Amino acid sequence: MSGLRSFVVRRLLLGVAQTAAVVLLVFGLTEALPGDAAVALAGDQPDPAHIQAIREAMNLDRPAPERLAAWVTGLLHGDLGTSLTSGRPVSSYLAGGFGPTLLLAAFTVTLLIPIGFGLGILAARHAGGLIDRLISSVTLAVYAVPEFALGVLLVTVLALQLAWLPPTAVGYGTDLLAHPAVLALPVLVLLSRPVCSLTRLVRAGMIEALASPYVAQARRYGISGARVHFTHALPGALTPAAQQLARTIDWLLCGVIVVEALYAVPGLGTVLLNAVTERDVPVVQGLAVLFGVLTAALNLGADLVAHRLAPRAGVAA
Repeated sequence: MSGLRSFVVRRLLLGVAQTAAVVLLVFGLTEALPGDAAVALAGDQPDPAHIQAIREAMNLDRPAPERLAAWVTGLLHGDLGTSLTSGRPVSSYLAGGFGPTLLLAAFTVTLLIPIGFGLGILAARHAGGLIDRLISSVTLAVYAVPEFALGVLLVTVLALQLAWLPPTAVGYGTDLLAHPAVLALPVLVLLSRPVCSLTRLVRAGMIEALASPYVAQARRYGISGARVHFTHALPGALTPAAQQLARTIDWLLCGVIVVEALYAVPGLGTVLLNAVTERDVPVVQGLAVLFGVLTAALNLGADLVAHRLAPRAGVAA
């Protein structure tokens, strides 16, 4: 038990360090942006007095270390800052866009787990056979298609030609659950590459586990094939799969930006694109910190699951 406690403490400290590094990196990168944010926000014919007022509102008249200290203090108190364009709290932007993004990610992960694990186990049980070659070929081909290209293709075929699904979320508002058909195309695009990578990882893990000595010993004891696959071999394949699943969820939070822009979904991706276009630095910083914290939390959770499934491998990681 002490080993597990020590492992958890180390991973927690690592997560705190990663979060701190993200905060410093986000601040440094926004500081390095070319041009003057106050001039950009002042419009085409800027007035010097107006520019000075914007600079004071953005605290650009203060040294960078002071602004960093003030920003970090606000973050520790749950204050992500105020939008420069609307004057609204940054947290309200995140709250408004988090629902659609979380909905897309939740639907994708809900479908990803049974499909990815099911195909991977099926391919491993028929390793080298026709089913294995078919699954491997299809997943490799789908993985090679960029999300944007696949999204355009699906819109062209399923929405424009066949008229089975709406092409975008325009006109449906933010309550996407009331119009589930709007989610179909974005979820298909988000699901395409993760299901391929998870399937291939589970397949490789299952084949390796099935060739292990403890599975051979279980077979010598007369344990049936299905029990060998799911009781003895599958846990060995779950360790790398759990970490891959965490990376996939992390990727969804980033990859959803492209998908939301393509299908006009009013989520965090759309909020980020609008903030970048308007040079709304506090909103960009708030989103970047949110993504960084979620990434650290997902990696921590994946490490704990991997340690629980395979303690030796988890401690060595």
